[in-house]
Amino acid sequence: MSLNTQLIRSLQAPARPVWEEPPSKAGLTAKSGFLLLCCLGVLGPLWIVIVTSLSPKRVIDQAGGLVVIPKGLTFVNYSELLGGGQVSRAIMVSVGVTFFGTLFSMTVSVLGAYGLSRPGSLGHRFFLMIMMATMFFGAGLIPTYLLVQSLGLTDTYLSLVLPSAVSVFNLLVLRAFFMGISPELTESARIDGASDLRILLTIIMPLSRAVLAVISLFYAVGYWSAWFNASIYLSDQDMMPLQNVLIQLVQKHTEAPTGLQQAVRTGQLSPLGLQMAVMVLALIPVAVASPFVQRHFKKGMLTGAIKG
Repeated sequence: MSLNTQLIRSLQAPARPVWEEPPSKAGLTAKSGFLLLCCLGVLGPLWIVIVTSLSPKRVIDQAGGLVVIPKGLTFVNYSELLGGGQVSRAIMVSVGVTFFGTLFSMTVSVLGAYGLSRPGSLGHRFFLMIMMATMFFGAGLIPTYLLVQSLGLTDTYLSLVLPSAVSVFNLLVLRAFFMGISPELTESARIDGASDLRILLTIIMPLSRAVLAVISLFYAVGYWSAWFNASIYLSDQDMMPLQNVLIQLVQKHTEAPTGLQQAVRTGQLSPLGLQMAVMVLALIPVAVASPFVQRHFKKGMLTGAIKG
């Protein structure tokens, strides 16, 4: 190809933006270095927490605090925490609240999203506007507390579920996804005599597994990580979930959970090691569940947002 021909083609071709050009070696190196620093910033503290939780008391005392390089690992902190007492009871409370809370929230959200996704449903636009308004205007903490108190929900596990049972954002994502499903499927099922409940259970939900998995993870993480409701609605320490016990450990770092004070006083366990072990226990469920739901994020969130 002659030089003139190349020059003519380069003049005829429109100039591409800078971000569409292939990256240079220097650019790739800079991006790789930046991503490496981000990974170290995330994994470094996690490594320190895990190693400290697995280190015996003498190693933690020699390090003067957090342990970076492991020198003899032990599971004594975890065995003592899971052997009974306040922490093991708090784990059971968190597991129960997360399971039943997620189940209840998903049931209400799916039913509400299906009703709001049907254009001919009674008052669906009015209720949709009311629910969207709650995303911008809240009743406030004091009216909410007075409502929970007047319903007799204080010092009950229902106070950890009902005040935050439905997220309007999650409901709108489900609604958008349901509206993206071909209406011909539901109309043909309705002609065959299927009720709305049957259509929801046999057609809508099987086609919405991706978004249901993502929203379930959102609710589960929310319930597992929640601490504020328990701090204002519960007064019984035996009913506290794991996150509240963790906060108490961090704020009162010289004290040990109920059932472990004697081991700390005698020098068998380190309070810092117990704190790190509780942190790891709080992270395990989210770390285990996230990879299984990760593949649904793109389809579940982006498809629902675009088709709505």
